[in-house]
Amino acid sequence: MAVRESIVGLSESDTRLSVFRDAFTQFQALGDDRSYQFFASVHGLTQPIWCEHGTSVGNEYQGSLLFLPWHRAFLYYYELALQTRLGQRFTQQAAANPTFANVGLPWWDWSSDESHRDGIPPAYSAATVNGQPNPLASSEIPVATSQVPIGVWSNALTQAVRTQLPGVLAGGATPRTVRDPGAPDELPRRSTVENIVLSQPNYESFTNSAELVHNDVHGWVGGSMSVVPTSAFDPIFWSHHCMIDRLWYIWQNGPNGQPPPPQILDVVLAPFPMTVADTLNINLLGYEYAVQTIEFA
Repeated sequence: MAVRESIVGLSESDTRLSVFRDAFTQFQALGDDRSYQFFASVHGLTQPIWCEHGTSVGNEYQGSLLFLPWHRAFLYYYELALQTRLGQRFTQQAAANPTFANVGLPWWDWSSDESHRDGIPPAYSAATVNGQPNPLASSEIPVATSQVPIGVWSNALTQAVRTQLPGVLAGGATPRTVRDPGAPDELPRRSTVENIVLSQPNYESFTNSAELVHNDVHGWVGGSMSVVPTSAFDPIFWSHHCMIDRLWYIWQNGPNGQPPPPQILDVVLAPFPMTVADTLNINLLGYEYAVQTIEFA
């Protein structure tokens, strides 16, 4: 079973962090529908865009009831790919590399004291590790000039993104993700998580509240993370969403926890072969959180 750890609690000397980085590097080197670039493009670009998010209508924000289940399915298959357990077309297999068989996706607790001091966790912000580029600091977005394979952008798409969404990509022939974070103390606070998010009395209000805080963190990181088309190409996207998934898990098991509305339980979370009902028990999905509660001072 994969155990998802806090990235804030993993030091550079921790072997769990080095194994995660190695798995991540191998993941980025693939070129099919098990690759990092494929998963990033499923969330944003190329087309179609599958991810479930809410919408703003005037001054009102209408959250999506599928936001939490869709992203849990997304992280689930992403984690299988990290573990080398994912076959093509979302099938599962024995781990191709036993070293990565139980790698868990770390979460980023942006409400922690460390995050309010440091901002982006050092594991993700350091430019180099042991003299080599840190794979968690940024990600390339491959560009093809002719036939475009899965998860790879065309020159025309790259140019369109740079023109229409300035500031979300670094320059150069092969674009890279960039960040433009705010002041660390502007991140969501623990009191917000406790008093606004986890205190919600029903699924509809919880998912809306969680999504709004989620949006705030995307905007705080800035750059590639600030817009849907490029956000999942930034390596920190996954630890941010792992934190959102963890909050859902904590709320599910708290006094107000309840399942989503019955009318959406059989909805298929395309392109993944899972329904909403399939996402409701993380232990059946084969992972758990190392810290399953949030303790407040």
